[in-house]
Amino acid sequence: GPSVTWQLSETATIGLDHRKKMMKGGSITTRACGCAFVSLLLFGCTYAFSTIPLSSAPKQALPSSSTTRGAAKSATAMQMESPSDRRGALLTGMGALVGGALALGKPNSAAAADVDTVEVYVGAGCFWHVQHEVTEAERKILGRKQNEFTAVVGYAGGTKTGKDGKVCYHNLLMDSDYGSMGHTEVVSAKVPKDKIAAFAELLIPRLFIKGIRADPQDRGGEYRSALGLPGGISSPLLAPFQTAAEQKGMKLVAAKGNEGDTLKDKTIPVYDTAKFPFYQGEVYHQYHDDMVEKYGKEYGALRGAGVERKAFATTGCPEFGF
Repeated sequence: GPSVTWQLSETATIGLDHRKKMMKGGSITTRACGCAFVSLLLFGCTYAFSTIPLSSAPKQALPSSSTTRGAAKSATAMQMESPSDRRGALLTGMGALVGGALALGKPNSAAAADVDTVEVYVGAGCFWHVQHEVTEAERKILGRKQNEFTAVVGYAGGTKTGKDGKVCYHNLLMDSDYGSMGHTEVVSAKVPKDKIAAFAELLIPRLFIKGIRADPQDRGGEYRSALGLPGGISSPLLAPFQTAAEQKGMKLVAAKGNEGDTLKDKTIPVYDTAKFPFYQGEVYHQYHDDMVEKYGKEYGALRGAGVERKAFATTGCPEFGF
């Protein structure tokens, strides 16, 4: 698709940090925002944006059968903590990118769900690195290969949707913004019921370090922790997630929707997937590198492969690739 390069007058120097979380002297190594990339733009980075042509993917919704990024921010960049600041920068910086047709995008509905599997979703900050962790869990626990992964990034946990039932990433059109409607970034996956315990035991410790998510500098309800299960807090599948969370000093709580950030209280709201469904994210967010950590060409190729096998599709939200 067409690409646009936006270069500011000065080049920022951002101190980078390896993605692996290391506990040293009681402090936690943090990383720069991945999804909230606009803090980099504010300080003069050069960034290339490309749009994904809507004609390249089928116009249909995803069936619901459906480690550290990072960069320690510079002292100046660390002042940008609020999602509102990042959204404002996004709206300013993407002025040249407005355009593209919008197709209908709605929440996922069940297609031919396997009776032995269940759709769950998890949230722990930016969904880019969470999808990579979920994919690795699918590979290691379920033995899935390139054309079998079910991890899909999206949104959940809010009580509202935009026009045509859409839920979208921040965009200049202010179209169905997920944050303004109470949603958080999550990753959905289809997991066999008899593998749920192993899935939880592997995934929760990789997403949290002593009860703190891997990207604590991403602040706000858009980055809160989340767990989506059929039945929510009353789900028979809850126990292994509860055990894994408690081992990290965290507590599972019944979700009400539209929660704020969970960073300080170390809780994980548990959503009933029937009441708080998963909304697939934009194609360009799928199988995306983290802000600094690169997952390789093979991982990135999963995006195109997913479109081809109809694991996900355009949602009707603006497809501003970056």
